[in-house]
Amino acid sequence: MKANYLLFITALLGLTTTCASSAIAQDSIAKKVVFIIVDGISADQLKNAHTPYLDSIGSSGGYTNAYVGGGKDTYSETPTISAVGYNSLLTGTWANKHNVWGNGIKKPNYNYPTIFKLFKDQRPNGTVAVFSSWLDNRTKLIGDGLPETDHIKVDYAFDGLEHDTINYPHDAQRNFMKLIDYTVADHAAKTILEKAPDASWVYLEFSDDMGHGFGDSKRFNAAIQFEDALVGKIWQAIKKRQSTHKEEWLLIVTTDHGRSSKDGKGHGGQSDRERSTWIVTNSQDTNTYFKEQTPAVVDILPTMTDFLSLNVPMDVQREWDGVSLIRPVDAIDLKAKKEGNKLVLSWKPFVEGEAKLYMSGTNEFNSGGKDTYKLVKTVALEEGRISLSLRKLPKGFCKLVLETPNTKLNTWILENK
Repeated sequence: MKANYLLFITALLGLTTTCASSAIAQDSIAKKVVFIIVDGISADQLKNAHTPYLDSIGSSGGYTNAYVGGGKDTYSETPTISAVGYNSLLTGTWANKHNVWGNGIKKPNYNYPTIFKLFKDQRPNGTVAVFSSWLDNRTKLIGDGLPETDHIKVDYAFDGLEHDTINYPHDAQRNFMKLIDYTVADHAAKTILEKAPDASWVYLEFSDDMGHGFGDSKRFNAAIQFEDALVGKIWQAIKKRQSTHKEEWLLIVTTDHGRSSKDGKGHGGQSDRERSTWIVTNSQDTNTYFKEQTPAVVDILPTMTDFLSLNVPMDVQREWDGVSLIRPVDAIDLKAKKEGNKLVLSWKPFVEGEAKLYMSGTNEFNSGGKDTYKLVKTVALEEGRISLSLRKLPKGFCKLVLETPNTKLNTWILENK
């Protein structure tokens, strides 16, 4: 009996050791994300400027033209304004959901969680960081410490320098912002190298200031080159971390809006140039959608959650207006249009197979509640189009979600649209 007991204990210890070793093996590569927003650079301006570091990142990973501004002339049309663009990235939704319509950031809807909220909800012991020339990015958009965000805490924060007029005296040419951006990037690179936060946001503003002041000009091109060097500083820190630690880093660099067609000084409207942006990443795993289509700023959030292997709740995914740039995508561009007594749904399929169409007649998610979805029908994905009788849809408002094995697409039906 004693011999059998010892044999059992030995086997149990061996099993425990094996399981522990397996867990260690699975977690042996820590995954980290950094996204950088370089303010106010349209795609054509980026291509005209000298950007050796962004070129290097794109060469090791990928570059794509992208867009902001939501669905033009639709319920999701979104101003091409800075804070609006930031929050579209942070939440993966357009302004009709996240409710940031201008730089005043009057009343963000925190029911649409940011990447930091999603991360902290699942990994409360993980670390997040914000390095920014604008304090509101942390205090208002992320909602650091607010009850509406369950008092989310940013572990490493370096921001608010725009309020320090002693060390950064304000001048009419906005050169103080150039010094702030340099300091922000320097601190970000140092923290990444030494502390390695799990998810970091770096925001650089000087380029947009030069755009407003000088428009399409050599001065603006020089500002882009300056920001490129700051991105390079952060990129070098990431590469050094990867070479000295068992870590895999995803770097995504983008912008928040383009510029006006006339002279490049303005933005905020829906012209092609104001909507025109770009995405540069070190990832070598970008999908066909990234390589062959024109992604949106809202696609960056699902990309980061996929990379970090976050288990995002289904009700949150059904609200996202973006899809991943690194995992398979089955379809994009779900649209709805009334034709007579029919509602025509269309999408662009990438694969064949079945998709399920769900419907909800409520928008309780918007106020922190839950929406109940019912299955409308199963459709052939490759057909890219179906028709529904309007009589079978709720009057006034409904949400439709097309779900495939890899993708969730949503669209809204509004009577006044």
